[in-house]
Amino acid sequence: MADQPHHPVLLEEVVEAMNIREDGYYLDATAGRGGHVAAILEKLGADGRILALDRDPQAVAAVTKRFTSDSRVQVRQANFSSLSDVLQPGECFSGILFDFGVSSPQLDDASRGFSFMQDGPLDMRMNPADHPSAAEWLATAEHHEIRDVLRRYGEEKHAHRIAWAIVDARADDALETTAQLVALIKKVVSARPQDKHPATRSFQAIRIRINKELEEIAAVLPIALDALCVGGRLLAISFHSLEDRIVKRFLRDQARGDDLPKEIPIRDADRNPRLRLVGKPVRASVAEIDENPRARSAIMRVAERLPQSREVA
Repeated sequence: MADQPHHPVLLEEVVEAMNIREDGYYLDATAGRGGHVAAILEKLGADGRILALDRDPQAVAAVTKRFTSDSRVQVRQANFSSLSDVLQPGECFSGILFDFGVSSPQLDDASRGFSFMQDGPLDMRMNPADHPSAAEWLATAEHHEIRDVLRRYGEEKHAHRIAWAIVDARADDALETTAQLVALIKKVVSARPQDKHPATRSFQAIRIRINKELEEIAAVLPIALDALCVGGRLLAISFHSLEDRIVKRFLRDQARGDDLPKEIPIRDADRNPRLRLVGKPVRASVAEIDENPRARSAIMRVAERLPQSREVA
């Protein structure tokens, strides 16, 4: 299942928004199976380069194999928060792409434990070397911890009842598989035919908690801004409101510039903005959604690095 064809989301829109230069140096910080990398490479000349990162060792292996004969591609395994460690002194990127959230290959591989549609180990780690797994966390987390995660990251209205069901169930038998967790949730949450699968929100919430996804996004955006060349583009694709909210606020604040008192008479340009918002948020076309239903919730925001009028403290 892990080697199924993967459809990179918003592919044409990413290439257009990146404003690619033939001799540019680009970063795909969520390389996945290399779909966006391949599309950017088509626009690069012999002197262009791209750095492909992913925290998932399976993705890193797949991208390394795919581009092994192209010297313009460098592949590394890294979390977002360690991005500053992979950039050489004095270097900057002509464009940076983030495609947040879980990937299709991760969802489609039952052994990774991301999907409530297939039975597999209750894992959910993007990097299997990290700890804890979902099973390990659910085995020890207090009721209030589980409840708060389900509410905050899944906006699950039945969080209190699901958390108690998990705590009660593990007293008799460990939760070790996705099927066990799904069955438990279904006993607590009654869903009508038109509703989402009853485990959708809980699986999303637990996955986000296990991989510290929102913390990673919040940590990497300032690093990415510092790593951009002047005129370089920052592209961020989100798949749910929690991710997009972080991106939207960061880009807005950086485009607004210094936070000065409203009563000070100053032009917007003198606030020293670091980014310029480029266009409106981009969503998948009807045609793309028909081909890849997972693109339905994708939203891409784009910004461009501005020159600084003065040093930023």
